[in-house]
Amino acid sequence: MWEFANPYVFVLLALPPLVAWFAAPDARVGGALKAPDTVVGAFADTNAVRAPARDRKVAAWIAWIALVAALAGPRVVLPASALPTTGRDLMIALDLSGSMERRDFALDGVVARRLDVVRRLGSDFVRGRAGDRVGLVAFADRAFVAAEPSYDVDAVASAFDAAAIGLVGRSTAIGEGLGLALRRLADAPGKARVVVLLSDGSNNAGSALPRDVAQLAKTLGVRVHTIAMGPKETTEVTGYDPDVVDAATLRNIAEVSGGSFFRVRATEDLQKAIAAIDEIEPTRTLAPAAPIWRELWPWPAGLAFLATVAGALWPGRRR
Repeated sequence: MWEFANPYVFVLLALPPLVAWFAAPDARVGGALKAPDTVVGAFADTNAVRAPARDRKVAAWIAWIALVAALAGPRVVLPASALPTTGRDLMIALDLSGSMERRDFALDGVVARRLDVVRRLGSDFVRGRAGDRVGLVAFADRAFVAAEPSYDVDAVASAFDAAAIGLVGRSTAIGEGLGLALRRLADAPGKARVVVLLSDGSNNAGSALPRDVAQLAKTLGVRVHTIAMGPKETTEVTGYDPDVVDAATLRNIAEVSGGSFFRVRATEDLQKAIAAIDEIEPTRTLAPAAPIWRELWPWPAGLAFLATVAGALWPGRRR
């Protein structure tokens, strides 16, 4: 299927005949000027003017028609499939504190760091979010944006793969990480906005309290799904233990904001949590296929150029 983007431009085809009609000499006046022989003799044959031949006129018409056709914008529509879309903005807040180096999870049957497991499963999760605008926030002593919200999920997944411990300290500023994720979602009112927060520790850095930031999320209408990662939590130990996760706080954040809470003690639990979030926040809706046009105007434009050059170089008769 092809068409012209600006078909009304074809009215310009009538321009040369109109110009010739109105610019033609009056029929009542002769087209020649009689001059004395003394004046005519002053002109040598070398000063004669070339008159356009019929072939040059044909070339001029070809050039004009091709130029008008190019201005009309010929194009052909290419087949395109429907695109996945959700209208959702999703931010991932990832804990990069020192405890993520613990080797108490398994990956492909081998003992692995928590961070390695999260990077593998998390990047796969991000790549599967086609249709969402996804971003990544990492936090430890403080929070930073590792990937701005984007529909380019492959680029965000690459940032996920590159996440490393020690970039911003080794503590756990849960409130700061969640707060920065909410800030990045504040410019998208009217959309479904979601945060997935993963942590394996307790809030021990930053000035923002997690419960206060959870209330802000509720006010903004942002759902926060939380993942508490680690074999032990604060309610299961006595005394100080740096290797425990504050599951109660993460559960409270999810409940206040209207999200879901997931307790992860092993790699299989994290896989189930990610699958559950995929079901809660589906991505498999299709928007109408957007037309993709292939522009054809360079072809008539090229023909107009060649015809113009040919007409300029064509030999004419002399008068």
